[in-house]
Formats: sequence, structure tokens, C-alpha cells
Amino acid sequence: MTLKEYRPGTRFPGIVGRTPDVSSPAWPEMVRTREGAPNVLFIVLDDTGYGHLGCYGSPIRTPNIDALAGDGLLYNNMHTTALCSPSRSCMLTGRNHHSNHMGCLSNGSTGFPGTDGYMPFENGMLSEILKQAGYNTYCVGKWHLSPEETNTAAGPYERWPLGRGFERYYGFLGGDTHQYYPELVYDNHQVEAPASPEQGYHLTPDLLEKAKSFIADAKQIAPQKPFFCYFALGAMHSPHHVPKQWADRYKGAFDEGWQAYRREVFERQKALGIIPAETELPADDPDVQQWNSLPDDERRLYARMMEVFAGFLEHTDHHIGELVAFLKEIGEYDNTLIMVVSDNGSSAEGGPTGSVNECRFFNNVADTVEDGLKHIDEIGGPTTFNHFPWGWTHAGNTPFRRWKRETYRGGSSDPFIITWPDGIKAKGEIRRQYCHLIDMVPTALDALGIEAPASLRGVTQSQMEGVSLLPTFNDGNAAEVHLTQYFEMLGHRSIYHQGWRAVCPWPGTSFKESGRTFGAEITHEMLDELDAHGWELYHLERDFSEARNVAGENPERLVSTIGTWYVEAGKYNVLPIDSRGTQRIALERPKVAENLQRYVLYPHTQGIVAAAAPKTLNRPHSFVAEVDIPDGGADGVLLSFGGNDGGFTFFVQDNRLCYLHNYLALDYFYVKADDPLPAGRHLLGMQFEPTGKPDIANGKGVPARVTLLLDGTAIGSGSLPHTVPIRLGQGGAMLVGQDSGAPVNPEYAPPFRYTGRLERVIVDVSGEATIDQQAEMKAYLRKQ
Repeated sequence: MTLKEYRPGTRFPGIVGRTPDVSSPAWPEMVRTREGAPNVLFIVLDDTGYGHLGCYGSPIRTPNIDALAGDGLLYNNMHTTALCSPSRSCMLTGRNHHSNHMGCLSNGSTGFPGTDGYMPFENGMLSEILKQAGYNTYCVGKWHLSPEETNTAAGPYERWPLGRGFERYYGFLGGDTHQYYPELVYDNHQVEAPASPEQGYHLTPDLLEKAKSFIADAKQIAPQKPFFCYFALGAMHSPHHVPKQWADRYKGAFDEGWQAYRREVFERQKALGIIPAETELPADDPDVQQWNSLPDDERRLYARMMEVFAGFLEHTDHHIGELVAFLKEIGEYDNTLIMVVSDNGSSAEGGPTGSVNECRFFNNVADTVEDGLKHIDEIGGPTTFNHFPWGWTHAGNTPFRRWKRETYRGGSSDPFIITWPDGIKAKGEIRRQYCHLIDMVPTALDALGIEAPASLRGVTQSQMEGVSLLPTFNDGNAAEVHLTQYFEMLGHRSIYHQGWRAVCPWPGTSFKESGRTFGAEITHEMLDELDAHGWELYHLERDFSEARNVAGENPERLVSTIGTWYVEAGKYNVLPIDSRGTQRIALERPKVAENLQRYVLYPHTQGIVAAAAPKTLNRPHSFVAEVDIPDGGADGVLLSFGGNDGGFTFFVQDNRLCYLHNYLALDYFYVKADDPLPAGRHLLGMQFEPTGKPDIANGKGVPARVTLLLDGTAIGSGSLPHTVPIRLGQGGAMLVGQDSGAPVNPEYAPPFRYTGRLERVIVDVSGEATIDQQAEMKAYLRKQ
């Protein structure tokens, strides 16, 4: 029938399904896993060495991690990349770190294909795969996998946890954070910690409670739905923060020193069968002081630093135990595939003397014993950002040499435990097969019976680069299948191939022997020389600890192995080799908004991380705050950046305008106005003018003259003999109207919010005279 043929009263008997009584609903099909699919839990420790856990021979008490090893498998041959962001990219994707464009830290990217910090979507994460397969997915704790310049409210958010397949997130996006004043993100927005240190707050129990609540939220509604939880603790990265009573449990435990610790752990590792009986302990590191030659005060300081670290690790283990106990309580433990791993070896960023402020390391400032002793009773508390000396680092990586950032086994061999009561019959056994972090995802997928997808969210996926360890679960003699693995970190190179390992150390076998410091640059000519004479060779099947260099006895094998390194380097985007260290942090990177010379900032907004904030270091800049001051005055912060480890704050105290530059908690340079501020609408300004050049190599930013202004008129001034050269605080962000977190200024309590009316703050980095900006603002005010 045509429309022209239609008449009122016409029936359409041939059309079916016009009403529900003769129709069948067709709901979209729910994505569900197979019945009984196991949960997956990755527990990721930070900067935890091979010789730190009790089950790996340490005297530090870790009963809950030890119990997981006793209920499953302990692997003695796991390898990492020797640095955190690169390692985490491997354990979540099953691809090598340069394939993930994460050749260095996400905040140490350089723009080359293997090191630009932008993880490609063709390298899908386990979270994305399992979410597509019907799992709930949670990320709790440290991320450090998004470019730092994107970690702002402007995004883009696509490389934050929720953009990479996680449904819920609670933690911190950067590489480390203050354990008492963390920079927290909840899903896609910043939040304040729920309590203060005075109220008993510490990050680890906070992360634990969020992990439990995320799991419980879904399990109470869909108990059959499995989860993947990536539980990445801030521990054991610096700052080594722990309540004093935990550290005091180890009083006197380390008074014999790091050489004694190393020997004790080595013998225990052999007795436990973790390392072969014929393993040799490599010689003491030339960079590490002999404990018995140190003055009493130094030994007292260094022992206390290790007591704090040990207490921090036991505290961490306790809360891991609480998470396991929760899984048992809700009946999920037996069917949860748990992998416990560290991201790299123990860290040497505390230098030879340790540090009460690790931010100094990133600014080329050496710590002193005198400063450490001055703060010895505060170590582990909220006023410090502490790190132990590298003597303890070396001991914590027993039985290997060296440490994090270097690809000797001390930097790249780590604890690895797998527990799955329903899937692993073996209990408390040791597995000796060679493995790497890129094997974690293939192993998990194999255990779950899920194939790596050809595409995720419309993006064709790259090939997995790791292998499955599933055959080792119930067969200790399973054939080794990970036969070749390259390493490169900050110019330090090595390669494993079928039982042999070649290493090209940079800046050398030690700083003392090479005469070079961390971050020394490799030129093209140096690289030729290193390839000709700088490689070492170890036969791991006979020399587990890399104690005997046999390069001279095996020249043909050495040349062949070096060639294999270059083949792998070409395959995985490793070149160019870049050995720069802290210099990388100061590099300019693309921003969401390029080339801004003037920023208009508002109160009640999220903090701006260093990579996206106005660049104020070592250059002229100015601030102008538009305020309305009530009768009787108002106090509080107008603009701040950094934390108690370094930064600046522009504030009003006792109704007087002030500026403070916190030079790494070593010097506090105050500039204060003489007179109180008048009530009413005003423009409060600060002008920073360099008066000399920086000496960045020696940890000094520009000297400067600071002028404070009221409506364009100078009301105070002062000189800064030197300033922070590279990084304003390890954590923290640029904040308007407050200084939340660890306060930049020890003379006020956080968050010290401004109590008057603050409309906006203009930050100018153009170098133009502040008076011009003040004039513009006055003109603006006249129009209101």
C-alpha cells in the first residue's frame, strides 16, 4: 500500500511486533567472565632490594610477605629495568620499557621514540584487557606512568589510570610523595588527605582502606565478578616515613653496620637455598665507606636511618597482611592470583651520608652529617624527606653489586613472589627460571585462560614481548623460556643471553674508580671507546652474583653478546643512549598551552604540578594578587609552590605582606613588609629580579632581589643570596590561596588559607616590569 492509497480505518495485519505482548526483548549482552575466574592482585613495592625481605634472608621482619611466599612460590631470578616508571610500564603491558616509550622516568622524558614518556595505546595494559573481559579494575597507590605535563586539571586524562582501563583510582600520580602529606588523586581529581599527621594519618593505611573498599563495593553487589587490583605502595621509596614506635623496634639492630648486614644476609640466603651454595659475595663497593672507620656520630646517624627504613618496611608488611586478611575474610583469597614484586633495586639517592631531604639530590646539593645529626630525632617524621646512605643501599641489594639506576644485578634483580592457592599446588618452593617484569602480564593472562586481544578499544595491539611463567607454577624443572633480555638505563647497559650476562657500566664500575659522577654524559666518541673496552662478561650459571668478570677469557662470546645488545636495541627503540641524570628533569617539554608568559590563577582550583606550572626558577617573574581585605586584616597564603623540602610562598602574616624562599630546608630567606596592610580592595605584588647567574652544577640557583608591592608601591624588599636551581620540592604543586600538604614555611600550619577575599593571582614570567602589570590591574579595578 502506498501513502496515497491510505484511508482512515485501514488495518496493517502484516506488521508484527507492534506491542510487547507479541514481541521479544533483546537486551545487550552483559560481558561476563567464565565461572570461577580468579581475581588478580599485583602488590608492587618501591625501591625494595633483593636482600630486604625476610624470606630473602633479611633480618627485617616481613611475616606477611613471607607467608605469601610460604603459601606459593619464591622466584630468585626476577629482573626489572632498574628504575620505577620503566619497570611499571613493563609489569602492566608485557612489553619492554623502550617499546612503551618509557626509557626513563615519566618526568625524565627526552622526546626520542623510546623515551618520550607517552605510552602507546597499541601496548594495552592488563587493566584494559581484563576490563574488556568482564573484570572490575582498580588502581591504588603510585602511578608514575603519565607524562608529568599532563597531570593537571587540563589533562589530557587519557594516560591517567582511568584512561588506561582502571575503573577506580586512589593514589598519587608522581614518582614519590610525602607519606604524611601526600598529593592525592581520587579517580580524576585532586583531593586532600582525610586527616593530618597529628591525627595519626599515614598514606599506607589510607591506601589499604581504599583498596578494601573498592573491592567490597563491587563484591557486595556482584560477588561472582572477579577483580584486578594494582596495589602500588609508596613504600619503600623515600621519604622513609613511619611512626616512631615502628622504627624504635629496631633500636640497636644495625649498630654493626652495612658490611655486617651484607655478610649476614648473604649467609642466610645460602642457607635458605635462595642463592646457589657456590655463590661468591662481590667485593665491598669502593664508593661505600668501611663502617668501622666511621666516627661514632656518623655510625649513630646512619644506624638510625636504617632503623627507620626497617620500621617502614615492617609497617608496610603489616598493612599488606591486612589486605590479605581481608581477602580471606570475604572468601576470595584462595582464588586470587597474587604477585608481589619490587620495581628496582634499593636506591642510592641518599648518597654517602644519607639525607633528611632527598630533594637536595635532585638539585645537586650534597647532604652533610652535621645537618643529619641536627635532625636525627625527626627522621621518619613529617618534617623530613629522608633517605638512608648508600652503604645500606648496597647491603640491601645483597648478594649483588651496585643499585637502582644501574643495570648490574643490584639495580635490576628483585624479589618476586606468586601465590594462588587454587591454582598452585606447590607451597614454599623456590623457582630459579630467568624472568623479567614483561613476563607478568603474559603469565596472568595464561593463568586466567585469556588470550591477548588483537585490538583494544579499536586500536590494533602490538605483540607481547614477555613470556608466560605458568609452566613453572607446578613444575620446578620447567624449561626456561625467557632466553634473551636487554637492559639500558641512563647509559648503563647490559644483556642476558642463555646463561651469560654482559654489562657496560656507566659512569663506571663505581664513582670512585671512574672519577665520574651520576649523570655524566656519554658522547659519540666515548661510546666507541666503551664498546671497545668497557664491557664486562659474567657466566651466571656459575656466577650468580656477578662476582667474576670473565670477558678476557671469552673475547668471542663478549663480542657476540655486545652485537646481540645492539640487535635488541634496534628492535625495541633503545637508541640514542642518553646518560643524563637530574639534567633531564629541567628539560622543557610540550604543554597543553604553549608559550604562556602570563597566567591568571584562581582560588579553589586544583594544584598545578611543576611540569605545567609557570617556570619561575632562575628567571625574572612577578605575582600580583587581587584581594579584598576586611577591617581588622586577613592572613594566609596567596600563592605557594613546593613543600617543607623546598619551595616558595607568597603570603600575609600578622596582616603584613611576606615572601619566603625555602632553599631545600637549609636556608629560609624571608622578605617582609614593615607596615600592616590597609583594609579594602588592593593589589598585592611580588617582583623577583635575578642579580647574578646560577651555579646549577653546585646546587645554586640565581641570587635575586625581591620587592613587595601594595598597589604598585614598594613596601618591602630583600635579597636572596641563592635559590633552588632545578626542582622546587619533590612533591607539591602551585597552589592559590593555600599551602596544603607539607608546608613550605615552618612558621605557619597548613593549609593556612587566606582569610580575606582573594579574586585571582597573576603570575608573569615575561620579564616585564611588575609596575606595568600593576598598572593594568589598577585599570581593571577602576572598571569594576
